[in-house]
Amino acid sequence: MSVAMRRATLGLLASITLGTSVAAQAGSGCHEACNARGQLLDHHVTLTLSAPEFSTLLASSVGGRQLARLAGAPTCGIEIVSFRYRTIGGAGESTNASGALMIPSGLSAACSGARPLMLYAHGTTAYRNYNLADITRTDPGNGAGAGEGLSVAAMYAARGYIVVATNYAGYAGSDLPYHPYLNADQQSADMIDSLQAARLALAEVKPDGGAHENGKLFVTGYSQGGFVALATHRALQAAGVKVTASAPGSGPYALAAIADALIEGQVNLGSTLFATLIVTSYQRAYGNIYRRPGDFYDAAYASGIETLLPSAQPLNKLIAAGKLPSTQLFNSAPPAPQFASLTPPAMPSLTPPVLMPLFAAGFGKANLVRNAYRLTLLEDAVANPDGAFPHATAAMEPASNPMHPLRQAFRRNDLRNWLPRAPVLLCGGEADPTVFFFNARIEQAYWQNAKVSAGLTSVLDVDSAVAGPADPYAPIKRGFASAKAEVASQAVAGGAAEGGVSAVLRAYHGQLVASSCMVAARAFFARF
Repeated sequence: MSVAMRRATLGLLASITLGTSVAAQAGSGCHEACNARGQLLDHHVTLTLSAPEFSTLLASSVGGRQLARLAGAPTCGIEIVSFRYRTIGGAGESTNASGALMIPSGLSAACSGARPLMLYAHGTTAYRNYNLADITRTDPGNGAGAGEGLSVAAMYAARGYIVVATNYAGYAGSDLPYHPYLNADQQSADMIDSLQAARLALAEVKPDGGAHENGKLFVTGYSQGGFVALATHRALQAAGVKVTASAPGSGPYALAAIADALIEGQVNLGSTLFATLIVTSYQRAYGNIYRRPGDFYDAAYASGIETLLPSAQPLNKLIAAGKLPSTQLFNSAPPAPQFASLTPPAMPSLTPPVLMPLFAAGFGKANLVRNAYRLTLLEDAVANPDGAFPHATAAMEPASNPMHPLRQAFRRNDLRNWLPRAPVLLCGGEADPTVFFFNARIEQAYWQNAKVSAGLTSVLDVDSAVAGPADPYAPIKRGFASAKAEVASQAVAGGAAEGGVSAVLRAYHGQLVASSCMVAARAFFARF
């Protein structure tokens, strides 16, 4: 089939299977934008490495050597293609985005010919130029993006997976001035559009052979990417596209429940960043979260905050410049007498006791969210409680009829509203201070109550004891325990005033659990 014919066929497929549902959620203004979705704008090869050359790259840094120990020696070489494509924004507006296509290479049957394809969704970032295709860090500010891209390349592409990873609309050259953060419809559409465009790029880069799809489609991602991965699995299934399996890691799937927990004072690490991204996203998409920024944000932060993120400046510089508070999401004064026990919470539910000291850091005088706005959320949560928090119901569903616009947005983007027909592994760690592990347990409980096929969905806590000799994830759990102990001992040896516990909490989500869940996802996919 010619390249032109491939373009026409894939474009027609996109409009038939996906355009209608996206247009319905975005409104009639999406019609023209949806028709252009998935169009490949341009692409170019940014890096080609043989397996020995990739091994050398990994060996050149401490982080690379640690990654090599986790991922194993590269079986395949890799070719990385940076590509741009058309997609939509949170309100259905036309925009573009970029992504990374990682192609395994080599003479081995594990690296060429028919290979599985994997969609990968990345985690939260404040950095506008975050780019998974730039694994050698040609952009000095792209350290985190290069690190995550390198991990994906080592764990998957160098082991024979064709990987498609979007940078998301709003990042890495996208013309969208904001990011549609945790907008389930938009983010899943973005992922699917990147898949469409990457298939076109793959056909042009490897027209006469090399790696090509074998019909297996896997979906994974971590943190924000865990949410995006599960939303993408849902969207693909709804469109009639077969997913072989998905393995989201540490995502806020039960979004309305974790939002209510946050409102009640269980303030997670990174909350001021997450709150700003999500409120900007939902205000852009739905237009009713506030009338003006000062309704939601304290006066010290309201000016310019709608265009603050993503930023070309690092997050620590934004905090140092007074653009965001580091940890203080809420005011230390209760918004009303009846909520005094939630400032901070006296008896938090669903989260382990080790996180109690963390919540206190989320309160202070330099708070991001106005007390008056928090009060309206608390009052609505009392009147219209979530089905999983603070008191669990059998159904574990989100609140059926929240009246507050922000809680309505959380419910709209909550992923407790579907049943997978392909295997799903929800991976995470029980003591996660950034994305609470109860998200995985709530999602699984919802599925089981809704009668998902027995054994189709499962939950892995990498921070749990080995469940006997038949535990398939025993090596991962032991590796996690060893890595956690190493972080703690290094902190103590280095004379850290707070000791090893705080060091482990800081490393827990983005380092310890992230790497363990990536290993677990690869092991899970190998079964299919």
